[in-house]
Amino acid sequence: MNEKFFDLKKEKQDRMINAALKIFAENGFRRASTDEMVKEAGVSKGLLFHYFISKTGLYEFVFDYSVKYLLMEMTSAVNGQETDYFQIRRQIERARTVAMKNFPYMQLFLQRAAEEKEPEVLEAVREVAEHLLEAYDNIYAQVDFGTMHTVTPERLVKIVDYTLNGLLAEMVREPGFRPDSYYKEALYYLEELERLCGQMDEDEG
Repeated sequence: MNEKFFDLKKEKQDRMINAALKIFAENGFRRASTDEMVKEAGVSKGLLFHYFISKTGLYEFVFDYSVKYLLMEMTSAVNGQETDYFQIRRQIERARTVAMKNFPYMQLFLQRAAEEKEPEVLEAVREVAEHLLEAYDNIYAQVDFGTMHTVTPERLVKIVDYTLNGLLAEMVREPGFRPDSYYKEALYYLEELERLCGQMDEDEG
């Protein structure tokens, strides 16, 4: 990537990043059109490739940018002393919500990236992707799962991931999407899932 990209006005940087995030999130790498990106961003195709050289270079940049941005928000949002799983998930969702206020499609892009199959981009983002997974592993290592008897930690995390990621995928495509509205709904679902887990443990006891 041409480092002079960061010499552009922040508003223009954000328009280009947001356009790439949206088109990659909606289509995946192979089907994503750079023509749609430049139309969405309101810039020329020549300018896009001047800074990012290729579609792969652009994908690698927005992936790296998204991971760094999200991890920065999670570092400030997640309490390193918290051991309750649902409290930590609320803090993670708060961090994701804050990130989406500037980049609405960032989380959907990262979800889509986790399912990406193209070898070219998988190799390009491999180290950064591993860093993101390691960060989540470190956060979940704080959790005391010992009080939960009816569901394994792995299944609990999957249940919550599927629920919240599905919710986000649905809401972000709605006209006038507001991250705070997503956060409110996410808290509702977390509360319900926490209540159900508590009821199951009580019944087992």
